[in-house]
Amino acid sequence: MCLLVLAWLSHPRYRLIVAANRDEFHERPAAPMSWWADDPCIVAGRDLRGSGTWMGVTRTGRFAVVTNFRELERAPADAPSRGDLVAGYLRSEASSAEAYLDALRVDASRYAGFNLLLGDGNALWYVSNRGGSEPRTLDRGVYGLSNHTLDSPWPKLVRSRDRLAELLAADRVEPHMLFALLADPIRADLDETPDTGLPADWERALSSPFVVHERYGTRCSTVLLVTHDGHTTLCERRFDAHGAQTGASRIEFMALPTRASTNPAVPA
Repeated sequence: MCLLVLAWLSHPRYRLIVAANRDEFHERPAAPMSWWADDPCIVAGRDLRGSGTWMGVTRTGRFAVVTNFRELERAPADAPSRGDLVAGYLRSEASSAEAYLDALRVDASRYAGFNLLLGDGNALWYVSNRGGSEPRTLDRGVYGLSNHTLDSPWPKLVRSRDRLAELLAADRVEPHMLFALLADPIRADLDETPDTGLPADWERALSSPFVVHERYGTRCSTVLLVTHDGHTTLCERRFDAHGAQTGASRIEFMALPTRASTNPAVPA
């Protein structure tokens, strides 16, 4: 994921609302969102190169999403895939989000830069392995995350987060409204873009919520709505290098939580 906005405990109907765009190189293969054949408790898209995922949920109401932390230094060749962080948590059904993150401390530095959001139905946690911050629970509110730390004021993040807040104030949130938010193609002016070390043309190309570029762009948009009683709606739209929609999926189910354990399974 390269942009997501979410509302946690901030709507009378929905406990959790997430709208997210996954930006990636077009040549990197991925499978559409579906229930995983090798782990039917998980519904998510799948990175076919690393076998992990960028965002997913489980039948028991667990939620996880990862974004890359933008940095020019390449990760070591033996660094584990960041998609394993999401898949590992979704598979660790006996663990709370807090316990999983506590166990992850040992290996977090082995990964390239990441931001990780984990939910277990009771709490929503955020952590990054850049910036020296400790894992923390999120209070009720509206948040945004891109390729820097949580709520870094990048123009596309601020604009998308503000639009989500407007929807919440109107008290009506539907998937098509969130997809419209994610489809925003407007780029920031060059003097507004963050200075992350990329060439100026790339900084500007990546400054829109929905990225269209011949090599790299928004591959899919995902909307997640979870009601206070656990009814879960997960929608995905997929796009080609020209930004044209190539497919869509929608899955609904009632999450049935299980009792959490304190023995997390952390990916190697």
